[in-house]
Amino acid sequence: MSIPVAVKDFLEMHNVQYEHDVHPEVYTTQELAAIEHEPGMHVVKVVVVKADDRYLLVALPAPYSIDFGKFKRMLNAEEARLASEEEFKTLFPECDVGAMPPFGELYHMEMWVDSHMRENDQILFNAGTHRDAIKMRYGDFERIFHPRMGDFSKLIS
Repeated sequence: MSIPVAVKDFLEMHNVQYEHDVHPEVYTTQELAAIEHEPGMHVVKVVVVKADDRYLLVALPAPYSIDFGKFKRMLNAEEARLASEEEFKTLFPECDVGAMPPFGELYHMEMWVDSHMRENDQILFNAGTHRDAIKMRYGDFERIFHPRMGDFSKLIS
């Protein structure tokens, strides 16, 4: 496996320094944290949210989940929920289902990032497959994507 070409090209186009690692197949961000020996706070959970009639790409630390009450108020949306894999699989054509990187601009999607992500110097996330991971500086991520920020998560208990 390797990083999808569009993901690699996007990082290189923006002159981002990053580390690429190949690991055994994992399907959750907590498994990714364990196999990469990283704290869960440094691992980005990327989900697709359907808010009213639009899809949003949302990033938050692995040990957190979206507080949909807060998120709906922030978006001024009537409904907000996790999109199903069936709904979003065609939005990321080069990626394994559920392994999309937090690159909203690349996929023409509005990108939201939970404010807890700013606590990290480095972030780690799936690079389009369940076997590839990218580690990069959070500051570079924010500089490139200018995501919408908000406090919309809660620690999973």
